[in-house]
Amino acid sequence: MDPKTTSYILTISCRDTVGIVAAVSSFFAGRNIFISESTHYGDPETEKFFMRTMFQASSDATSFTALKQAFGEIAAKFGMIWDIVDATRKSRVLILVSKFDHCLNDLLYRYRIGALPIEIPAVVSNHPDLQRVVEWHGIPYYHLPVTKETKAEQEAKILEIIDRLHIDLTVLARYMQILSTDMCKALAWRAINIHHSFLPSFKGAKPYHQAHARGVKIIGATAHYVTSDLDEGPIIEQAVERVDHSQTAEEFVAIGRDIENIVLSRAVKFHVEGRVFPNGNRTVVFRR
Repeated sequence: MDPKTTSYILTISCRDTVGIVAAVSSFFAGRNIFISESTHYGDPETEKFFMRTMFQASSDATSFTALKQAFGEIAAKFGMIWDIVDATRKSRVLILVSKFDHCLNDLLYRYRIGALPIEIPAVVSNHPDLQRVVEWHGIPYYHLPVTKETKAEQEAKILEIIDRLHIDLTVLARYMQILSTDMCKALAWRAINIHHSFLPSFKGAKPYHQAHARGVKIIGATAHYVTSDLDEGPIIEQAVERVDHSQTAEEFVAIGRDIENIVLSRAVKFHVEGRVFPNGNRTVVFRR
């Protein structure tokens, strides 16, 4: 790639109709802009269209601004919800965690080796237990205890951190607190939770124990966006593992930890790479 160019990602959602792909392709071709990756989908049920396109263009700020302004004319024609972002910019992610550390450790490892294109400016916890491992990574650790009486105050502090550190995405990495309705609204489509169950089954507390009691043969984990409806937010990613009658509930939990790590890291990656699109109560995810 020319050193004076950079990669950008165009994301589009709008009412499905004829000519969208042609219009976008012609726009780039007419400007001699190289498309390196493009995926689109028209949902016949919702009649909505979704598109993600990666392209190379001049890294000059003035040229980029002019490009966005020009594309705005096409966007207006089709009534698009759209954005163009610098693909090389790393999203700023805040992690919320309690005492379970497996998802946190996995995210920190992937962050450290560059497997996740993110920055982690801070980790917030309602317990002090994981401060040492977080600070070993050179990341500030905020211990913000919470009780029923102090919940509003604690959440206000978290929102202040999010605003001050310019956080793009908040990840609940086994954060064992239910966010308030106001908090969920403030973080709409910008907060991902990992639930240790294959939703929509076994919501709430101890889902692996619920699954064991029901004699299931498959357990899983679900990463979803946070909403005020507990464990019912739009699903981003899921995975499963087979189990059988000989395994205990504790063995279910141990197997589940590995699944949770994989599912959460994938969901974060999909989100920060602009691969997830809201589609009512569901999502469209361009995995590749």
